[in-house]
Amino acid sequence: MTVVVPYDPEWPRRFEEERALLARALAPWLEGGIHHIGSTAIPGIAAKPMIDMMAGVRDLEEARAAFEPLLALGYEETPHRPRTHHFSKPAGGRHTHHLHLTEPGTDLWVERIAFRDALRADPELVDEYQALSCRWSRKSTAAAPSTRPSPSGRSSLACSRRRASRSRPSARGDIVVRPVH
Repeated sequence: MTVVVPYDPEWPRRFEEERALLARALAPWLEGGIHHIGSTAIPGIAAKPMIDMMAGVRDLEEARAAFEPLLALGYEETPHRPRTHHFSKPAGGRHTHHLHLTEPGTDLWVERIAFRDALRADPELVDEYQALSCRWSRKSTAAAPSTRPSPSGRSSLACSRRRASRSRPSARGDIVVRPVH
């Protein structure tokens, strides 16, 4: 079941604690830092109580050597999409953290950071995203497990399109989010 909860001011601290652990474990492969992404990275927004993170690695294939240190930290590999290694940290039967390892500049890297930064900069966009996430969460809960929509994916797409129409650059300064057709 997808549960969206009110914003928890502990989320940034939980990210920083996990980032410090990951920085030590991933040091041989890191490039581009470890970033807090997803709804829990947006101050004041209701979200699934899961810390989403993305770590940049120099070479995705070489980063396979990081699997063992991540397993030692309690992560399990949960494949997600091409050009990324995805891990989840289970605790008490639910995931508390998600981690993407990807090379800086990939589509995933660019879209997640640009979307996070767009939400952080635009309170109106936050309101729209939050309403969509809650609506998808309700639909997801009512659907059979194999047919549940992805609330964050659908909400992100809708908000990304709206945000893209404004054509503001992301944090990198050289990337403009464009509509998906």
